[in-house]
Amino acid sequence: MTAISACPILATSAEAVAVARELAAEFATGAAARDRQRELPFAEIDRLSASGLLAITVPGGYGGAGLPASTVAEVFRILATADPNIAQIPHSHFVYVNLLRLAGTDEQLRHHAELLLHGARIANAQSERSGATVADIATTVRPVGNRFRIDGAKYYCTGSLFADTLAVLTRLDDPDGESGLADGQYVAFLPADTPGVHIVDDWHALGQRTTGSGTVTFDGVVVEKSALVPRGPAVNEPTGYGAFAQLLHAAIDAGIARGALAAAASFVREKSRPWFEAGVTQAGDDPLLIQRFGELAVSVQAAEAALTVAGATVDNADAAEASLAVAGAKILADKAANEVSSALFEVSGTRSAAADSNLDHFWRNARTHTLHDPVRWKYQHIGRAVLHGTPPPLHSAI
Repeated sequence: MTAISACPILATSAEAVAVARELAAEFATGAAARDRQRELPFAEIDRLSASGLLAITVPGGYGGAGLPASTVAEVFRILATADPNIAQIPHSHFVYVNLLRLAGTDEQLRHHAELLLHGARIANAQSERSGATVADIATTVRPVGNRFRIDGAKYYCTGSLFADTLAVLTRLDDPDGESGLADGQYVAFLPADTPGVHIVDDWHALGQRTTGSGTVTFDGVVVEKSALVPRGPAVNEPTGYGAFAQLLHAAIDAGIARGALAAAASFVREKSRPWFEAGVTQAGDDPLLIQRFGELAVSVQAAEAALTVAGATVDNADAAEASLAVAGAKILADKAANEVSSALFEVSGTRSAAADSNLDHFWRNARTHTLHDPVRWKYQHIGRAVLHGTPPPLHSAI
C-alpha cells in the first residue's frame, strides 16, 4: 500500500489544475531521458499520489471533492505535455473509480474512497489476447465455497507496476447459480500483492515505454464476494462511462500535441539553422517556417478546443451527446498528436534527428497511444448520428 498519511483535498478545479501544472514542470525534466533508458517513474508517481490529484473524483459524500470530468481531462492534458507516460499511468485509476461510483455498493465505494484519500493507486487488468476480439473475456471468476477464484492472464495492464489495487475484468463462471450473482462481467478489486497474482514487467513497445503496461497473471487467486463489482450497470446503460474514459485518452493525445509543438518551437529558436534560400539569419524568421508553425498551432488549438467542449458535455451527463462530442475530440487530438510530433522534424531540420536529443519520443508516444482504439469507428458513429439520428453504442470505447 502506498504509504501516505493523508492526501490534501483539492477542493476546486483551480486547485487541481494548479497542482497539475506544478507537477508537470517537475516531470518535464528528465522525461526524454526516462524514455530513452526506460527508467520507470516510481518517484514521480509517488509525487502524483501525494499531491491529492488521484483522489479528485472521490465523491463529496465520501470525503473527496468530486471534481468534474472536465477538470480531470485538463489535469491529464497538462501532465501529458510534460510526460505522456506519466499521464497515461493513472488513466484506468480514474476509470475504475468511476465504475465504483456508478456500479459499486455504498460499502465498496466507502472502502476504496478511504484508500484513495491516502494515495492508493488502481491499475487495470482488463485486455486479453486469446479472444477473437478485444471484447472477448476469458478470465473467469467462479464461486468456491463462500468465496471466489480468479484464473486467467491479462496484457497491456497500464500502471500495474505502480498499483496498490488491481481492477480485474472477469467473466462469471457459475452455471449452477451457486453464487447468487447475475450472469455477466465483474470487475474484481483486489490488492496487487494478493497471493496468486503475478505482475510481469515485460512491456517493450515503440512508445509509452515507461507506463508499466505489462502482463498480469492470476493463478487460483481467491477473493471475497465484496471485491466484485458488476460491470453491466456502467456499460449497459447510458451512464457516460465510456465517454469519460475516452475523454481522458483524448486529453493525453492533445497534451502530446502541445508538448511536441513547444519542443519544436524551442528547437528552432535555439538550434536550427535557416534554409539558405530564405534570406534570413534566424531559422524562426523563415516565412515558410512561420506558416507551417501557424498550421500546426491551429491543429493543436482545434484539438484543445474540442477537448474543452467534450469535457463540458461529459459534465452535463447526457450520455449520447457526450459520447459523440468526445469522439470528435478524440479524432482531432489523434490527428494533432501524430501530425505535430512528426512535423517536429520537418520544421526543425537535420539536427533534430540526432539520437541524443530523443525528440522522436513525442512521435513514438503519439503513435503508440493513439492505437488504443481506432478513430475510423468514431467517424462511423458520428456519421450515423448526423444522418439517421442513431445514438452511439453503449460500450467503453466511445
